[in-house]
Amino acid sequence: MLFHLDENIDHAIVRALRERGIDVTTSTEAQLVGARDIEQLEFARESGRVIVTQDSDFLRLHQAGYSHAGIVFASSGSREIGEFVRFLCLLHDCLAPKEMIGNVEFL
Repeated sequence: MLFHLDENIDHAIVRALRERGIDVTTSTEAQLVGARDIEQLEFARESGRVIVTQDSDFLRLHQAGYSHAGIVFASSGSREIGEFVRFLCLLHDCLAPKEMIGNVEFL
């Protein structure tokens, strides 16, 4: 499973995932900082990446029927970094990418 972390996700999470060999892109790297949410979602879908976000606008896009490779949503400040990383590692290890298509997981 590949992840795309939007600009609201702490970079320590990016580093921790990469240290574990997980393929991660960020909005900064993809030159999407400040881009509309739909652009972020399209980038993630086109590259087969599950978008990881704390922005509830992505939930609205999901409810509106936009296709996506998966969304992981966490309320801002709801989890410690270590817990966040463990959850993403668990998803990575236990689910096939096709199982996330069109689905939302809440952290």
